[in-house]
Amino acid sequence: MEFIKNLPNKKLVLLAIAGLIIVVGLIWICTPGGEYSKSEQVAVVEDTLVAYPGRTFSYKDKFRDTQAKQVRAAKAIGLKSPPQNRQEAAKMRGQLSLIKSNDNYVVDSLTHSIPYLVPAAARELERIGEGFAEILQRNGLPHYRFYVTSVLRTKDDVKHLQKSGNVNATSQSCHCYGTTFDLAYFRFDKVSRTREYMHQDNLKLVLGQVLLNEQRAGRIYVKYEYKQACFHITVRE
Repeated sequence: MEFIKNLPNKKLVLLAIAGLIIVVGLIWICTPGGEYSKSEQVAVVEDTLVAYPGRTFSYKDKFRDTQAKQVRAAKAIGLKSPPQNRQEAAKMRGQLSLIKSNDNYVVDSLTHSIPYLVPAAARELERIGEGFAEILQRNGLPHYRFYVTSVLRTKDDVKHLQKSGNVNATSQSCHCYGTTFDLAYFRFDKVSRTREYMHQDNLKLVLGQVLLNEQRAGRIYVKYEYKQACFHITVRE
């Protein structure tokens, strides 16, 4: 900066340098990779409804694997001793896989369960997420994520759910074995920033098709839970 002291208009030079710094900073934050990119400041107008061309089917008829059937699979594959409370569950983490939100699904804010599954169930959840994304991509549809709304429950969690009036919270819950998870079918998170969008009923069809494929392959049991607005899924292998 020594050369600036020798210039006749030092103030003008300093002002010009300061202005240049401000301009460069504005350019940086308005380009991808900046802290606040332009795409994040401008809302995308969704005005083009698109749909998955797959055939509709009855979820109630296809997804009616009973609680007894799912409990048998859970006991055979899952934790040998369901945890009584969160403290006991924490001691079992060596037998479990942590479930986190990723590009294909969102782990919801869980209140009556914790985000852990036995490895076989965790792999199945990943397979479902990949299948869901693959169908959307193959059909040129915007990318969405589905929501995981319930995972491993302790016996205390089940009791709290029963007190809250949840009719599906039974004492012999598959969720206590780490083999079971629920996927919401009326909530989806749009990832693609495009003008195209999909109706939740159509996204439900995409997710339902993935589950139907997995069910037919003998990898999962599925129960369509109307009141809880979710697919109740237990891994079989």
